[in-house]
Amino acid sequence: MEQGRAREFDEFVAARWPVLVHLARLLVGGDRHRAEDLLQESLVKLWFVWPKVADEAPEPYVRKVMVRAAARSGQRRWWGERPVERLPEAAMAGDVSADVAERSRLEAALARLSPKQRVAVVLRYYQDLPEGQVAAALGCPVGTARSHAARGVARLRQLLVDVADTNEPAL
Repeated sequence: MEQGRAREFDEFVAARWPVLVHLARLLVGGDRHRAEDLLQESLVKLWFVWPKVADEAPEPYVRKVMVRAAARSGQRRWWGERPVERLPEAAMAGDVSADVAERSRLEAALARLSPKQRVAVVLRYYQDLPEGQVAAALGCPVGTARSHAARGVARLRQLLVDVADTNEPAL
């Protein structure tokens, strides 16, 4: 019986790893290494409760653990910015690197949000969760979760406009 549960756990991890690691990456602001660490720590916690949640909803459990851990890590440490000597060149139209650059720009902007705002925006708009589930994941009332999401989106818009304005060449 124990081997059957272990196999189920392995199958769950293999099937959901890409989606969960992408969510973790968004929650930590784009840092792939921190995202993998966050997901692995969350999966360890899932392993210990696997018999209880395997038949119900393991993915929401992992998501909740990741959200809370990401919020705590954002409060606990300053991860800082990484300045560069030169700004990257602007991507050409039709170039695939434009998509990568846009994704990187969004991840950088997400990283500048407060942890709770980032979590609310990612869960609400990337994961498309209803406000009630976002509130449950954050451990706060629905109104507070809605406020975090609204403020996060407003801050993202401002950050993305500021970055676009500074990258446009002067005529």
